[in-house]
Amino acid sequence: MLSVIIPTDAAEQPVVATLAALVPGATAGLVSEVLLADRTGSAAIERVADIAGCTYLAIDGSRAAALAAGAKQARSQWLMFLQPGAVLDQGWIEETSQFIQGIAVHGAPRAAIFRYARSPYAPNGVRESLKTVSRLLTGPSADQGLLISRSHYDKLGGYSPTARRSERKLLSHLGRSGRALLRTRIFVPVSISGN
Repeated sequence: MLSVIIPTDAAEQPVVATLAALVPGATAGLVSEVLLADRTGSAAIERVADIAGCTYLAIDGSRAAALAAGAKQARSQWLMFLQPGAVLDQGWIEETSQFIQGIAVHGAPRAAIFRYARSPYAPNGVRESLKTVSRLLTGPSADQGLLISRSHYDKLGGYSPTARRSERKLLSHLGRSGRALLRTRIFVPVSISGN
């Protein structure tokens, strides 16, 4: 039902954290495959993919190129893009299923993003406060994940492997009316920044 695409950069610990949060979704039959699109050709990420039963893709290029390659290889009707280290809160399975069913019933193409939740381990300070205010003013960020049907993704042009800030561009193509903000929180690691 759902293919999850995670762009990786050789750091296995954040990927393992994200994969652990996806296990209940696989058990429930919602997640049919996970693709790890690795930009570094890391043996560690390849080993994680093998142990976790994920598809490993060695990609040469930007994070957007990794996301585009993952989407191209995905077999499901629905795509979920997550950054390594992003962890979905409990309840994501039910809400994601309801969103997908709602789109099937109503037919209006929409995408969804998860509600941003600052990592409890993030340092407190002026810089972090400014990032929070910026997020409120500029709207959602690529680190909040994206849930979108393959047909809608293709219609919008997907992630352009060569465009600058491709993730931001896809979110802007969706517009406010074309995306839903889910109640489920996504905990984002401190080191992630938009591409």
